[in-house]
Amino acid sequence: MKTTAPADKVLRIIHTDYHDPFEILGAHRVTVNGKQCVAIRAFLPDAQSVSAVSVTKKGSGKSYPLHRLADEGFFEAVIPTRKNVFPYKLRKTTFDGREEEFVDSYSFLPTITDFDLHLFNTGDYHLVYEKLGAHQIEIDGVAGIQFSVWAPNARSVSVVGDFNGWDRRKHAMRVLGQSGVWEIFVPGLKSGELYKFSVKTQGGKILDKTDPYATEMEFRPRTASKINTLTGYDWKDGEWMKRRPGIDWLAGPISIYEVHLASWSRVPEESNRWLTYHELSQKLIPYVKERGFTHIELMPVMEYPFDGSWGYQVTGYYAPTSRHGTPQDFMNFIDECHQNGLGVILDWVPAHFPKDEHALGEFDGTHLYEHADPRKGEHQDWGTYIFNFGRSEVKNFLAGNALFWLDKYHIDGLRIDAVASMIYLDYSRKPGEWIPNEYGGRENLDAIVFLKHVNGLIRHYYPGALTIAEESTAWPGVTNELAHGGLGFHLKWNMGWMHDTLEYFTKNPIHRSHHQGSLTFALLYAFTERFLMPLSHDEVVHGKASLLSKMPGDEWQKFANLRLLYGLMFGFPGKKLLFMGAEIGQWNEWDHEASIDWHLVQYERHEGIRRWIEDLNKVYWDEKALHEVDFHYSGFEWIDFTDSAGSIISFIRKSAENRSWMLVVCNLTPVPRQGYRIGIPEAGTYHEILNSDSSYYSGGNVGNAGEIRSDHIPHHRRENSLNLTLPPLGVLFLKKKDS
Repeated sequence: MKTTAPADKVLRIIHTDYHDPFEILGAHRVTVNGKQCVAIRAFLPDAQSVSAVSVTKKGSGKSYPLHRLADEGFFEAVIPTRKNVFPYKLRKTTFDGREEEFVDSYSFLPTITDFDLHLFNTGDYHLVYEKLGAHQIEIDGVAGIQFSVWAPNARSVSVVGDFNGWDRRKHAMRVLGQSGVWEIFVPGLKSGELYKFSVKTQGGKILDKTDPYATEMEFRPRTASKINTLTGYDWKDGEWMKRRPGIDWLAGPISIYEVHLASWSRVPEESNRWLTYHELSQKLIPYVKERGFTHIELMPVMEYPFDGSWGYQVTGYYAPTSRHGTPQDFMNFIDECHQNGLGVILDWVPAHFPKDEHALGEFDGTHLYEHADPRKGEHQDWGTYIFNFGRSEVKNFLAGNALFWLDKYHIDGLRIDAVASMIYLDYSRKPGEWIPNEYGGRENLDAIVFLKHVNGLIRHYYPGALTIAEESTAWPGVTNELAHGGLGFHLKWNMGWMHDTLEYFTKNPIHRSHHQGSLTFALLYAFTERFLMPLSHDEVVHGKASLLSKMPGDEWQKFANLRLLYGLMFGFPGKKLLFMGAEIGQWNEWDHEASIDWHLVQYERHEGIRRWIEDLNKVYWDEKALHEVDFHYSGFEWIDFTDSAGSIISFIRKSAENRSWMLVVCNLTPVPRQGYRIGIPEAGTYHEILNSDSSYYSGGNVGNAGEIRSDHIPHHRRENSLNLTLPPLGVLFLKKKDS
């Protein structure tokens, strides 16, 4: 092999073993026999012959044949008439006689700057998704795709795809200094092309990996990334986005409808297929709006391979699942939500990721995104890897991902899954199965710093967007402000309320008198955090039964109990969340492979549940007393929680500065209560705003005929009282007429 390049480096390029093929390939100034000239080198394994064609303002210029210097396809031309590198194209003829002309990828300088790399390596590149991954750019009038990927421990990295026959020899990338970032510009490529990164490990193993920053993925079980520039969609939610930063969500109504897109509704006549994003726009959005919810919360939509994970084992953090359509289709879905006055919250999973070979795990042959030590790097319960939150580049990947969904998709908030598993090193581990932190404690200090970092970024860049923690322990200050040492979340799921309340409701009413504390305990800590009260998917799956089926008694008692449960939730302080299917009283527990049992709404009792949810949401919207002061004791006052013998509780909800209030009375037994007296703040006529036993909800119509006048009879330490009829297993919402 006679070449102007070092022979050892050429051999390494031929065997895709070189970290910087740009040093050899492309056009270079060389000195031959004491004379300065230009050498153009190319490695084209499928080429029979190759020429370099100069590019001028008028088009193609002079052609310079390249000589085959190695059977593997290494070519070189030494051009003595040229002293400086010039624009050119390569023209090749393949062994099967095809002629192709293209701009050489190895004729371009890097587009990622040293400052970009510095920010990435220090974890401070907030918009990292604008550089890493696959991006359509133009260099000197040449359009194409810039590929970049972080793989610091790889021997070599190539981009492969349909455009190069999935041959890793054709587009070998260069590593940029000590950053660990590899890049290459491929002219002529456009959106829609499939690709992967072919990584050669230090041990020589070839790993074909999907792009961690890919914005679209193939439909499973195929695993290639797909180039999508996320352009071409014309957003129409400008009014919503302009208004959102000024909305005080915490003082307003938040009623969330939690949805698993793949099982909300299906098309049984077409092989039980999923709905597309467009079909969901047409069906789901008006349905949720009609029910009176304020937000839709989507269980994870980031690409995932296994249907049974429900999206919680993510392989494509920057790509909405292709199960329902394209990224632009998903944009349209969110846009339509906004135009219909609905916010969209995404379930986000930074706590762990699956071990699928094509994804993040051991990305460059080493434990890159995850900890190497399984005591820190593996989640035993879920069979997944745990992110190394202390590594700057990993922190950048995840924090950038959070911002990405808010930026590119106009998302209104993130519900962060499994926060407890992130902040405790000993989460679900026995002694000896975990490593203490540097102070000997069980707190994951890196994860805590990361969560604070993400919440701070979101508050900075996207005021008005919510972050919600699914945190199942008593970790202090989850929703405290960052400046005060908190984690900085806007809301925290009240898992304690959910478990205690559901446990109470499963009890036969005859035994409830012994468990009243389970019902009222949540009020002891209700104002220590900003709580969201969930009745979520986790409680209606894996043999736990649906909410309706959990209820004791015969059929009418089950439905009455369910209406009572929902009424209690809407009456208690805290924002609200209800999982799909619960609003119609579904009998079967949730099945991710089937749709909600929509046929049930033809039956009066099921339709009654749906009407009840609609009216609860309406009253919740309309009455400030039910939502304005959710996180301070001034918004709540017990009337009586001591009547455990009767299994009756009563309380007052108040708006800011006590401008209005609402009385809520719950009878948790199947026995109607006549002449039940409760003390009230003021004398007057009280309107029965809601009665869960109304016939409109398929109840027995036991109540107070719509309104009741107070008596000047002291009770419950108050001068005036109401003499109420309490419906069996029912809840009343009462409001003073002139308040």
